[in-house]
Amino acid sequence: MSDPPGSPTPADDPAVETPEPESAAPSTAPAPRVTPPTQAELDALPADRRLELMDLDHQEADRKDQRRHRWFNTWILGIGVLATVGTLLVTALTLRSGQEQLNLAREGQVTDRYTKAVEQLGSDKREVRTAAVYALERIAKDSEPDRQAIRDLMAAFIRERDPASTVKTDDLPIEPATDIAAALTVLGRRPPDPDTAPRLDLHSTRIPRSALSSADLSHAYLNGADLSGADLGGANLSRVNLGGATLNGAYLSHADLQSAYLENATLSRATLSGANLRFTNLIRADLSRADLSNVDLSRADLGGADLQSAYLSGANLSFASLRTANLHSTVLFSANLKSTDLSGTDLSGADLQSANLNGADLSGANLSGADLSHADLSGADLQDADLRGTGLSEQDVRAITDYWGGARFGPAE
Repeated sequence: MSDPPGSPTPADDPAVETPEPESAAPSTAPAPRVTPPTQAELDALPADRRLELMDLDHQEADRKDQRRHRWFNTWILGIGVLATVGTLLVTALTLRSGQEQLNLAREGQVTDRYTKAVEQLGSDKREVRTAAVYALERIAKDSEPDRQAIRDLMAAFIRERDPASTVKTDDLPIEPATDIAAALTVLGRRPPDPDTAPRLDLHSTRIPRSALSSADLSHAYLNGADLSGADLGGANLSRVNLGGATLNGAYLSHADLQSAYLENATLSRATLSGANLRFTNLIRADLSRADLSNVDLSRADLGGADLQSAYLSGANLSFASLRTANLHSTVLFSANLKSTDLSGTDLSGADLQSANLNGADLSGANLSGADLSHADLSGADLQDADLRGTGLSEQDVRAITDYWGGARFGPAE
């Protein structure tokens, strides 16, 4: 029975499912092989088509040649690069080996020179020993690793060759022997030691009248040494240990003695004009119990220095700076302290009999119990100074100076 006219077809009826066409399966058929035309087929082509095919063949042949050339050039370039790298490696290894051999040869030469110089130091002839000293100096300049050993060798040479302790002071030579003087010169002009180096050891050496001007002897052990009459002008003696040393008549003008240790040292008649002995790095220059009689400390900087119980009788401290220095119980009998900066200084119990304090700055200074009999205090600044126990009354001080406000008087506590 046929469908009535106008009735929907199954394709138009949404209720009727129409099977979807199966998707075409991916083609797995192999690509067709292109076979070159036969000679008969080529002969059948028109002449222009044959020429076109011939051009295409030539182009393809050219492309193959170009690819072949590129590959060949790349291969050649790679070989060249590898050869260059190999050459550079061989050259570097050769240079390294040559440098090592050169260093070994140089070290061998230095060792030979060092051994020979050390042997010459033990010679019986002074001129040979002197030459050995300067030879070692040249080695130290050429070989930095040997500098400290050579420095210590020079110091040991000086300690062993200086006059024996059995030689009386009055019988010491006028000046060091030539070989010892040479060793001192070498030590004095050597490059600065590294911070990690141990101290130069010249303790108890007897080298009076040595020429050591501008020498670098910082941090050195010179305790107990005899440097009487030595020239140490402008020398670097910062943090040097001169405890108990003898420096009578030595010349130390403008020497750097910052934080130096000079306890119980003898510096009678020494010249320290313009010397630097100020407090630095939390360490005071220590001159406690030192003999500074008749010493020239004019214009020296002794700020913060420890001069407790030092003997400064007849010393010249004119225009020196002793700001905040410790001068407790110091003997300054007849000392020249004219215009000296002594502000804030501890001078309690000091012997200042007949001292010249004309124009000195004693503001805030502790003078309690000090002996100021016959001292010249004219024009001195005594503001806020402690004058108790000095025997000076307010009336006495008013007659001496106009600068006394705040000063304390009366008996010592």
